[in-house]
Parts: sequence; structure tokens; C-alpha cells
Amino acid sequence: MDFILSSTLSYLYFTLSLFLLFKFLNPTKKINQKNHSKLPPGPSPLPIIGNLLNLGNKPHHSLANLSNIHGPIMTLKLGQITTIVVSSSDIAKEILQTHDNLLSNRTVPDALSVLNHDQYSLSFMRVSPRWRDLRKICNNQLFSSKTLDSSQALRRRKLQDFLDDIEKCSENEEAVDIGRVAFKTTVNLLSNTFFSTDFVNSAEEAGEYKKIIVSILKEVGTPNLSDFFPRLKFFDLQGIRRRSVVSVNKVLSIFRRFVGERLKMREGTGCIGNDDMLDALLNISLDDGKIEMDKDEIEHLLLNLFVAGTEPATYTLEWAMAELMHNSEIMRKVQKELEQAVGKGIPIQETDIAKLPYMQAVIKETFRLHPAVPFLLPRKAETDVKIGDYIIPKDAQILVNAWIIGRDPNKWDNPNVFLPERFLDCEIDVKGHHFELIPFGSGRRICPGLPLAIRMLPLMLGSLINCFSWKLEDGLNVDDLNKEDEYGITLEKSQPVRIVPIKLTEKDYML
Repeated sequence: MDFILSSTLSYLYFTLSLFLLFKFLNPTKKINQKNHSKLPPGPSPLPIIGNLLNLGNKPHHSLANLSNIHGPIMTLKLGQITTIVVSSSDIAKEILQTHDNLLSNRTVPDALSVLNHDQYSLSFMRVSPRWRDLRKICNNQLFSSKTLDSSQALRRRKLQDFLDDIEKCSENEEAVDIGRVAFKTTVNLLSNTFFSTDFVNSAEEAGEYKKIIVSILKEVGTPNLSDFFPRLKFFDLQGIRRRSVVSVNKVLSIFRRFVGERLKMREGTGCIGNDDMLDALLNISLDDGKIEMDKDEIEHLLLNLFVAGTEPATYTLEWAMAELMHNSEIMRKVQKELEQAVGKGIPIQETDIAKLPYMQAVIKETFRLHPAVPFLLPRKAETDVKIGDYIIPKDAQILVNAWIIGRDPNKWDNPNVFLPERFLDCEIDVKGHHFELIPFGSGRRICPGLPLAIRMLPLMLGSLINCFSWKLEDGLNVDDLNKEDEYGITLEKSQPVRIVPIKLTEKDYML
């Protein structure tokens, strides 16, 4: 997803007169001058557009470079929006833990202010009693240890489907698009968990569904004049909201069908149904009585969980395989550990994960170098907040650059080198307690699907490595395996990882 600044600038110049007129008719409220002098340092803004040109086409890189000049907390003016950028784990801890209660609300992209999704989305709705209820549902029912333990058999079936798809490619000596098969597995895992059925039955269907999810993320990640200049939202000058409505509605229509069919079934038979997550949501009661979740609320919660639960897992698996193909010695170490702990050629089970510290270190190292979301979802200051010697002013947007925090030379030796050994005999995990590594965020806004992700990724990665050996397509060498990232709300590879699986033979088992 390109950060298309040339397009943005053309819109900026086109709308400059409109903006000036709006500014004249309804001038913006200035930041209190006393607090303005206490803002963190930052590059000087240009008139009207502020620091938009400083973002570049890969803002996580550009803002990391700026932090080397202006420090680990800095101020940017993105159009009309005062934005505080955090680039160190120490200050991230201040934001996400010390002052979490004052900085927990979100700035909502205009691309998601469609079909009331901003009001229902768990990721973006304001902290409120209803938000707490939804978090409680996720933590205590959908992603609790008890619930996930009871659904292990489902994950084993989906994992076997995943390996069956790989084996068909190995028989035909065809390259596997790791991202596509991983997406198919992840989306079917979620659809079975919630609806007791597969959403996609082929790589082609997976590709089509993936396009819809990617289109939503693309619109959210595209620079939007409506976000930089709120008075221009009405005009939707780039058409982002219009396109977002189409994509979001496509996914919601799928969920509406499933929810509607389940409600009809329950009305006709009086029975619960399939005893899956949809039935659990339809039976949810709040503490003060039998209050069912609103149908629209269920559909938007499902949208939130599906979008958040598919693409990031897909990208992480792609990046992990790309790094292992680039690092043959690390690949051999993982293979050896799997052979000793599980047995060569055997799919991984969840009970095996604790016996695989080196593979877990590989996944942590992938999260460190390639966090699925380079900037944690933006937070918003509810009041003036003091951080060190600086003031984050009320209504400022806060961006935490997880990408550069994972590469901070003050915290990591050889930060740009893929080195899983750094996590052996190391207490750092990804659960939000250690701010050097926060791919899922931290605090009350930490990703609710984290417990499922840290089960599924080891299963998929370990089984890929343990059940097959891998080679590049004919005519390619390891240096041809592109490792560049492409910026968006998620950090995807600019080129897919396509590699050829080789089924293990009797000779391999004897080695």
C-alpha cells in the first residue's frame, strides 16, 4: 500500500482555497500558548500542510530517521492535527501504561467512519461501559484459555487442511504462495470458530476474500485529507470513504447472512444451534440482566475480529519464512529442535509449543523486525498529559512507532540482524509487559486476539518446517527473495513469498 504523496499534494493544492475559506469562517482553536511552548521538539511545519512532506512513502522509516534528530518523542503537524510520535520503549511505557487511562481513546480514520463502524468497532470505539463489556466478552469467552483449549480439535483440522494444500503443491512441484495459504487457513479457522463453516474452499476464493480485507486496510492506511483537515470530510475528495463503504459492506453482508440464518434457526427450533461463537454472542447477557447484544453490534464485532485476525497473522508467517529462507543456519536449528522435540514429519500440536523455545524465539524475532502493524493504532489525549519535560496537549494524536522500537540500538544488539538467539534465556514476551516488543500493543487497548495468535503461529510455522523441506523457484537464488516492506496500516511484503515444498522421503527420516 503506497503512501501516495504526489496524489495527496495535488489534492492539497486543489483544496487550498476551500480550506482557507473554512478557516476564515470557522477558525480553529489554537493550542494554549503556555502548553505550546512545552510541546516535544520536531521538524518545522510548512504553512497549511504542516509536516505532511516529512512522512515520505514509508512513514515508519521516515519518522524513525526524524527521531534520530529530534528525539524519541517529537511533535508533527499533519495538516491541522497535532501529532506526537513516540520512538522509544521507555516513552511507550509512559503512554501505554503510566498514563493509559488518559490516552486510551482513539482518533478514528475517516475510512472507518462508515456504516456506524466507528461506533461499534472494538478497536476504535471510545472507552465506555459498553466497550468494557465487549472487552470482557473477548477476554472471558471468545479468547479465554478455557475456550481456546476446548477448540484445539478445530485448529488441528484446519492445520491439516493447510498441510494438505501444501502437499498437493509438493506433488506437482508447484510454488506455494505462503501468504495466500496462510490467509485461507486463518480465515477458515475464524469462520469455523464463529460460524461452524469454511468461508473459502480454494486458493482462488481465498484470494478474492483477501482482496476485500486488503482493500479495507488499504483505505485506512492511505493518507486522507479528511483526516488531516477535518473540515474537508464532507467532500470526501479522494473517494476513500466511498470505497471503504463498498468494502466494509461486502464483509458485513456475509455476517448479516450468517447471523440472520442463525436467528431464524433459533426461532424455529428453540435450540441453541451449533454451540459456536455466534451462538455464544447471541446468548450474551450483561451483568444487570438478560440483555442480548444488538445484531448490528455482533456483525461489526465480527468484522473487527476478522480483519484484525487474518492479515497480521498472514504477514507474520510470510516474514518468518522469508527470514528462514535467507538464514539457512537458523532454519537448520529450528528443524533440529522440531525433530528432537516432536519427531520429523509430524504436525505440531499445541502441547508441543512449550518444548520449542528456539522456534518461539524465531517468531519473537520476526515480530521484532517486522511488526504486523508498524504504528500502533493512534491514541488521543483526553486532557493535557505531562511526559517528562513535555506536555501532550488535549486532543493530540499519539503514534507509537513499534517498528523502530524493535530496532532501537539502545535496547538491542545488532538491531537490524535476524538473530533469534537474543530471545533464548530472555524474559521478554509479546504480551504487552515488555515495551521493547509490543507487536500487539499494550495496556487496556492490547489486541484481544493475542491468545489465539500465539497458539496458531507456532502451529503453522512449525508444521511448515517440520513436514516439508523448501526450495526457491527455478532460476532464483536466495538474494532474489525480496525482503522489502510496503507501508499501510499493516506491514506487508512488497512481493509475496513463493517457495516450493518438497515432501520428506524415507531417507529424510533416517538422517
